[in-house]
Amino acid sequence: MSGKHTAINLQTYQFTQFDTAAGFVGAITVLNFTPWTDNIGNRRRREKGQKKDKSFHTANLSTLTALDPSPRMIDTARMIPEERLEQITQRFQYLEAAMADGASGGDIAVLAKEYSDLKPVVDQIMAWRQLVADLAEAEEMLSDPDMKELAEEEIPGLQTRIPEAEHALQLALLPKDAADARPAMLEIRPGTGGDEAALFAADLLRMYQRYAENHGWKFEIIEEQASDLGGIKEVVAHIKGDNVFARMKYESGVHRVQRVPETESGGRIHTSAATVAVLPEAEDVDIQVDANDIRIDTMRSSGAGGQHVNTTDSAVRITHLPTGLVVTSSEKSQHRNREIAMQVLKTRLYDLERQRIDSERSADRASQVGSGDRSERIRTYNFPQGRMTDHRINLTLYKLDQVLQGDLDEVIDALTADDQARLLAEMAQ
Repeated sequence: MSGKHTAINLQTYQFTQFDTAAGFVGAITVLNFTPWTDNIGNRRRREKGQKKDKSFHTANLSTLTALDPSPRMIDTARMIPEERLEQITQRFQYLEAAMADGASGGDIAVLAKEYSDLKPVVDQIMAWRQLVADLAEAEEMLSDPDMKELAEEEIPGLQTRIPEAEHALQLALLPKDAADARPAMLEIRPGTGGDEAALFAADLLRMYQRYAENHGWKFEIIEEQASDLGGIKEVVAHIKGDNVFARMKYESGVHRVQRVPETESGGRIHTSAATVAVLPEAEDVDIQVDANDIRIDTMRSSGAGGQHVNTTDSAVRITHLPTGLVVTSSEKSQHRNREIAMQVLKTRLYDLERQRIDSERSADRASQVGSGDRSERIRTYNFPQGRMTDHRINLTLYKLDQVLQGDLDEVIDALTADDQARLLAEMAQ
């Protein structure tokens, strides 16, 4: 049985045809697509027993969002290969049956993970198939004098909704980043700009703390070095919650600020920068670190002086000899510091491997969205004009105060939609 129902790898799916321009529209407009559950078959049976309520039809059709204002027939068969959809639905049904029969502990976890990955795809397949079936039934009703008027009312709406459902299905079939659901390590360091850059890095840290709070995520600072003026020389934080990396991965890069520094007496606008790195947290199965490849040093933690000075060698520094990566942790517990430092090291090694694989796959890719390239300037925060500009998608918002208070969803949603459109375009090539 298992031989006939091989696991579905959505990463390998290829579309046979796709309109790039329409795809960008679809990536934005169909994210809130909901199936039209009151299908025409049910309404046809209802209409035969009672008088048509034209206001009901009008109200439903008025809620539709058309990608193209001119209704047109869609050749759905050539847009989405039916055999591929059938393979996915059959695999989904097999998984349902296997879990209902009661698999063993280890197997049930694997099956449940694949089931949860396929369910949103299958939901979109069923919604699209229902609309296609409704359209076919409506066209048959045109030959029935009693139902012709109803069919003529329904067909334009169905012709509009089918392209939307196709785009929603294409988005559901996009390759998924296996790291999207993972927690993330956030690293912020000042760039050019001296003390002002360190102060800006502190502003970015507060921005991400508030964004995490807005989403109910756990935000834990595990390493921080402060500057004399209250800025940050370096900070490493652990963010845990639902789909953390999926939302935060677009923040990697160089962030630039334009403002009058607190240290500037002449009122001149300065430009400073800070770098942000967002790394998906590595799991033990991802990275195995050979004990012979690391050197562990203990040292006295630095502090503010007085009672805060650590009089024991509890701080831990781990050096990964093959790569030269160095990580430190200076909590009060040496055992905890070893644990934190090893987790940070594994996460950085995992990120290096992800970057290597991504470079091999996308050596000619021009887009930096989602690539994790931390040498690219991605965003400017302009205080005199109260605006924030994301240079990757040419998005400008005149709500800088709200953005710095953690209101980042509008920016991240736009970056996600742009990334989806790029993936759809690549799959059409």
